[in-house]
Amino acid sequence: MSTDVPADASHWPPPFLLYLGNAPDDLAAKTARGLVQFRPEWCVGQLRGPECRTSVHVPDMDFAQARAAGANTMIVGVANAGGRLGAEAIADIVAALDAGMNVASGLHERLASHPRIVEAARRNGRHLFDARTPPSTPVGNGLPRAGRRLLTVGTDCSTGKMYATLALEAEMRARGLAADFRATGQTGIFIAGRGIPIDAVVADFISGGIEWLSPERHDGGWDLIEGQGSLFHPSYAGVSLGLLHGAQPDALVLCHEPGRPHMRGLPHYPLPDLTETLEANLAAARLTSPGVVAVGLALNTSKLDPAAAARACRDAEDLLGLPAQDPVRDGVARIVDRLLGAVPC
Repeated sequence: MSTDVPADASHWPPPFLLYLGNAPDDLAAKTARGLVQFRPEWCVGQLRGPECRTSVHVPDMDFAQARAAGANTMIVGVANAGGRLGAEAIADIVAALDAGMNVASGLHERLASHPRIVEAARRNGRHLFDARTPPSTPVGNGLPRAGRRLLTVGTDCSTGKMYATLALEAEMRARGLAADFRATGQTGIFIAGRGIPIDAVVADFISGGIEWLSPERHDGGWDLIEGQGSLFHPSYAGVSLGLLHGAQPDALVLCHEPGRPHMRGLPHYPLPDLTETLEANLAAARLTSPGVVAVGLALNTSKLDPAAAARACRDAEDLLGLPAQDPVRDGVARIVDRLLGAVPC
């Protein structure tokens, strides 16, 4: 993957100080964690509050130390229910701006909605970037468009769709193929330097937003589109359906975390069956892409020991007849082999 800074990211350039605040667990710091995983060369340090219960394993720094280490931008690297900025975070953002850094955030609550933050940016000549401010896009039209596209889908939220999509991009580029990650969430946008925060788009414009993000291409390459949510999640199925229709995918990769007890945030909803999930996603995708095929499963086995992880992959593979790999443990070479054999050039 390229380490160049995309032009779209000119207002929030690396290197980054990753703000963890008082994140209560690993998942709460998923934005910072994704940046360290895929753009480690951009991450000079982390800033943690006194009650922070996680780390992304880069040096702890205060604002002055981070600036001295070359940090140009502080990334608000946390996610919370409702995407809110608390009083402590607001004070820390003002301090980062006063230290001479830009600030970028992927939370639903905008930096620009706080006069204290806006004033601090103005007096210091710094930039603010709200990743969840979507561009204006048209309503989707479903017209066939040139190019090849893959979409990752999931049994639930936070099953590794972004990780799988980035791993597919890396594997395909290593083989000399034209392949581009298309980000649809805040962490992916920070990693790619561009994208669309699809969960902040008005419902009527979701499919059009993905058509805009992944327009026709004529170079024989692939757009690899980051999925969101799940068709089986009562809270987020709408955005998942809009993605399926707007992506017009030639291929799907199903992402799943074995052993997860229930849908994220909904203990009264069990996870759906893998076969049921795949069939539902293929059926929905056929509205705009009648020839869509499934080419693999990406399993998040981070909570399993190596033997159990290998067994989970074998079981999924036997069930669906598709290659199943953990992108972090195993890579995605066999999934890419299946993709290239299943979709005509």
